[in-house]
Amino acid sequence: MAAHGPEFTRRAVRSWLLVVAALVFVMVLVGGATRLTESGLSIVEWKPVSGALPPFSEAQWQVEFDKYKTIPQYTRINAGMTLGEFKTIFWWEWAHRLLGRLIGVAFLVPFLFFLARGWIEPGLRLPLWTLFGLGAVQGAVGWWMVASGLVDRVNVSQYRLAFHLTLAALIYVGLLWTADRLSSRPRKVAAARLRGTAWALVGLVLVQVYLGALVAGLRAGLIYNTWPLIDDAIVPSAARLLFEQPLWRNFFENALTVQFCHRSAAYAIWVATAVHALDARRMGDRPTQRGAIVLVAMVSLQAVVGILTLLHQVPLLLALAHQAMAMVVLGVAVLHAAGMSILPQDRMARLAARTP
Repeated sequence: MAAHGPEFTRRAVRSWLLVVAALVFVMVLVGGATRLTESGLSIVEWKPVSGALPPFSEAQWQVEFDKYKTIPQYTRINAGMTLGEFKTIFWWEWAHRLLGRLIGVAFLVPFLFFLARGWIEPGLRLPLWTLFGLGAVQGAVGWWMVASGLVDRVNVSQYRLAFHLTLAALIYVGLLWTADRLSSRPRKVAAARLRGTAWALVGLVLVQVYLGALVAGLRAGLIYNTWPLIDDAIVPSAARLLFEQPLWRNFFENALTVQFCHRSAAYAIWVATAVHALDARRMGDRPTQRGAIVLVAMVSLQAVVGILTLLHQVPLLLALAHQAMAMVVLGVAVLHAAGMSILPQDRMARLAARTP
């Protein structure tokens, strides 16, 4: 059998990473649906291996239902739920956990194969092992999040939910960035200022993902459903925004403050992407300009979806569209920033060319 050339192997590894990134994208949406349908606490145990199998008999279903009946969410909110209704929420959470297991297998098995064949370049091995480690941590974080809603609460901690979603977004960023390093697309290194602002936009979008998760965890999207006013003002009064003590708790536990911060961050991101696009038009090459314009367009679309989601009090389909658009914006921002950065192998080639 003829040996595969470097271009083939790079393309194979890149395709694998993009498939895993797509699975993470789907995982985020399924996780969003699980939260929106109040399904996340339906499985009250963490069984990484045996939990992959769902109940098969009515007796097994009843056992799972009886376990659910012991937690506050059932006793305080869902008392009287039928077994059929329980099955609906159970399947959402089970699908979410199964997809997490699938992502682990989809990453590890090809990774080990590519390592054995020598297809993973030395500079990518540590980043890829790091991504695998983050994925393993994410599974534990998911259970840590669920556990917060099993004893005293009827839902999960917004702190843990925000950490869980942001970690998923970071893994997604890492997959796309690593895949882009293997791309054969032509590159022209943009000005340092453009590269810096592009990566700063990635950071801002990640912060906004975190803030959005806090909004979701506090159910803050179900209140203050007006725009552009919030609590009958453009900027709510300090007495309403900052009444929690100590002061920092307002930014994590005060629903008005958290939603206001989420809105304000959205405005800041839109302005920042617009300024970046104008700067790219003046200083950048055409691919950089196109990337910046696409990013502005995606941020603008996300803003519209977010406003509609708020005004309609977070219906399932609009809320999922809003979450999907957040991942699209993040992906576009990462690929835009990565496309302006010189790759390590190109840097070495340039240095070699300058050596007498």
